[in-house]
Amino acid sequence: MNGRGLFSVPARRAAIAPFLWMLLFFLLPFGFVLKISLSHTVMAQPPYLPVFDPAEGIAALKAAIAALSPENFKLLASDHFYVLSYLRSVVVALISTSILLAVGYPIAHGMSRLPARWQPIAMILVIVPFWTSFLIRVYAWINILQHDGILNNVLMALHLVSAPVVWLSTDAAMYIGIVYSYLPFMILPLYATLAKMDPALLEASADLGGSRLTTFWLVTVPLSLPGIGAGALLCFIPIVGEFVIPDLLAGSTSPMIGQTLWLEFFTNRDWPVASAIAVVLLVLLLAPLLINERVQRRQLEELR
Repeated sequence: MNGRGLFSVPARRAAIAPFLWMLLFFLLPFGFVLKISLSHTVMAQPPYLPVFDPAEGIAALKAAIAALSPENFKLLASDHFYVLSYLRSVVVALISTSILLAVGYPIAHGMSRLPARWQPIAMILVIVPFWTSFLIRVYAWINILQHDGILNNVLMALHLVSAPVVWLSTDAAMYIGIVYSYLPFMILPLYATLAKMDPALLEASADLGGSRLTTFWLVTVPLSLPGIGAGALLCFIPIVGEFVIPDLLAGSTSPMIGQTLWLEFFTNRDWPVASAIAVVLLVLLLAPLLINERVQRRQLEELR
């Protein structure tokens, strides 16, 4: 038996593992959520109907399927509260991702240009915030941004403001918390891409008369597009569904979709509507993934 025959069976078995993982921990739970989103809200336990009992057999299963209804999805499309929650979440995610890119790109670019012995230290400094609990870091920003917090004391000591500025319960505080919390997710993919860039390309651009700015826009930025795409996705997708930061730092006048989902699930006890919100959110977040995949496929075709 040749080597290919020896390793074909173990390789095939190993390839099954990720599919089983997706089936057990994604597709199966998503199926339950989808079923609940098509159910009706009732004051009972569980708070939805129909509830299928496997002991009742195929007839009960057919009756449960026949009782499912898309009314909850129609409610989401017709109620301005839910529509505005989705729109606000997307807008906040787009603005936050843009700020993260504007802040993270110079940092990642500077890290990639450091001497080799300093780059691991710079990376550790970027990762250090992950060593502290996410919730503790958000609460720390509450202390910093409160009326008599550190930020207002520093601004008044520098005579930049004459009175304490209201930071908490504003969108500014929310963006500060989001940018601080998600900045490593933008820096690390950018750094990984920029660090692998061949310095000879920059030297060739300089030899051809290109200025530093021209080289940056025509050579560095195009070659770092994969890192930009990866960082943007790693930030945009979780920010859309963010709950903790908007709930603690922003106001409650226009909630994001994560706050709306929490309200429906835990306060209103409306599990079908909350499940419908989660299903629509998942479908919404598939769009940037598909766009990124198509862009990368087109770039690979151009390289070939």
